Amino acid sequence: MVVAGLSGAVDRARAAENAAGFYLLGARGPGAGLLAPEGLYFQNTAYLYGGGLSGSRSLPVGGNIAAGLRGTILGDFATLQWVTPWQVFGGRIAFNGSLPIGGPWVKANVTVGPFTGSRSDNTFTIGDPVFGATIGWTFDKFHISANATVNTPVGQYNEGALANLAFHRWAGDFTLAATWLDPALGLDISGAVGVTFNGMNPATNYRTGTEFHAEWAISKTLTKEWSVALVGYHYQQVTGDSGPGAVLGDFKGRATALGGMVAYNFTAWETPMQASVKVYREFNTQNRLQGTAGFLTISMPLYMPGAPVGLLRSAMR
Repeated sequence: MVVAGLSGAVDRARAAENAAGFYLLGARGPGAGLLAPEGLYFQNTAYLYGGGLSGSRSLPVGGNIAAGLRGTILGDFATLQWVTPWQVFGGRIAFNGSLPIGGPWVKANVTVGPFTGSRSDNTFTIGDPVFGATIGWTFDKFHISANATVNTPVGQYNEGALANLAFHRWAGDFTLAATWLDPALGLDISGAVGVTFNGMNPATNYRTGTEFHAEWAISKTLTKEWSVALVGYHYQQVTGDSGPGAVLGDFKGRATALGGMVAYNFTAWETPMQASVKVYREFNTQNRLQGTAGFLTISMPLYMPGAPVGLLRSAMR
């Protein structure tokens, strides 16, 4: 399936300030190191996360201190990726952009000055767009990609709110992904490791620390259409939070998750597509929500040189 290499184009998630971080843990999976052939590709990911913070533990949220927090995040991430004909250091170059729409529903006991009270908040809006670049290499059955993405703080952000989709800060992520793919065996073993660097949120004077993340997947093709996978991720904040707004100290976060994935390859409008469902359950968490994350992703090529796709031809008529 030519759309497999698009699986890592969406980079966004949860941790640190607002229990939310820029990189989306679990976005990568089978084919993490693959880069699709030259062309234009589209991917849409519907993301659902529900979790909570047990006991009296607190999190910094929107400049507030929130305890007993429960939250649900519903988001949709539309991504375009252009795989160019250009090469550098023997690898092919690609560019991508992603726009998030959605928002969280949050309920917590919030402390403002000497007062503490129950408070709930929700929003549905446009978040910060994300732009990225990738270099991909192929060595027989091994595929490697180097990825850089930037969070652009231009989305709607409400100061003091418990519920925000935008991060209101610059952030950059650098991720290296690799895939060993044997089509004869129908086996895909993939992994990715990366580091996220965060700027200051000027509304809260809060700088989230540097974050490390790792993802892995083992996938087996069952038929021409169906495949299944075991997936997982680990998140570890390696430097503490800082700034005048970091009243809880360095507040380093940690989480691990395991889950599964089912993928289905099909053709519609003469266009090859892939639909996949992934579910992760988190454990071993510290200083962040613990919950369950689900992904519903549809990927497709819009155009490939020499082989125009039926969906694009239909749209141009």
